[in-house]
Amino acid sequence: MVLFFFDILEGMAIDYSLYLVADAGCVAGRALVDRVRAAVAGGVTVVQLRAKGLSGREFAALGAELAAALAGTGVPLVVNDRVDVAVACGAAGAHLGQDDVAVGLARRLLGPDATVGVSVNTPEEALRAEAEGADYVGAGPAFATATKATGLPVLGPEGVARIKRAVRIPVVAIGGVGPGNAAGLARAGADGIAVVSAVLGAPDARLAAEALRRAFGR
Repeated sequence: MVLFFFDILEGMAIDYSLYLVADAGCVAGRALVDRVRAAVAGGVTVVQLRAKGLSGREFAALGAELAAALAGTGVPLVVNDRVDVAVACGAAGAHLGQDDVAVGLARRLLGPDATVGVSVNTPEEALRAEAEGADYVGAGPAFATATKATGLPVLGPEGVARIKRAVRIPVVAIGGVGPGNAAGLARAGADGIAVVSAVLGAPDARLAAEALRRAFGR
């Protein structure tokens, strides 16, 4: 069963079950856009664009291209960290880290209907994000991962479950997620799984997304 959450301001359903972090550091340029298209065809429900190595101008241009590719699919695009880039490329929202701008400021810049997520590692951080008005939290690292070195404690399904019990907003598990451990995160109560290399590093992004949807069971 697919679980939907409703943004009260927009009145639209957002399905967080398979959240793709489209990292330009893993796949570049046009290849990234093509890989995202294939992944969406396989069942990806949210796309986050992450581009740590690009200039603001390059980041915005890639975001605009990706937003155009997602138009009409019903899959929202959010931008990692850079609220200004999210505004420039017409993204649906932004995903913020613990050291980024506050949720309230991001929403003022993006507009009241924007989707704003926050990365968290503890129930306390999740509660603070919820109190500040976040629409969802990304809980991680769920498992050890080489994609992004955080230096944070690995949560495991138990840690994800603790965060889920602490808040009422959706919890998306991220970090080292793949078909082999997705079911455990579903049992822990995660509302979605976020992946990078499990899709971008796969020979066929569409088939990889389909396998993840089956494994997560939503």
